[in-house]
Amino acid sequence: MTTPQIKIVDAETGQETLRNMNAAELAELAKEVKQREAIEAEEAKAAADKAALLAKLGITAEEAKLLLS
Repeated sequence: MTTPQIKIVDAETGQETLRNMNAAELAELAKEVKQREAIEAEEAKAAADKAALLAKLGITAEEAKLLLS
């Protein structure tokens, strides 16, 4: 696997610098990826739970919206 890189652009000169992430930046990236994966897993579980409940009730999402409005 290649090391993720950071692109730095000097606003005054427009000069672009591309460098590898350092250890602290890699740790932060890993932490953010883990958090995002946890959020996506929670969202998937909530969607599956919602679909299972609607199937159990035998109604569609649109019908549930009508009942709750």
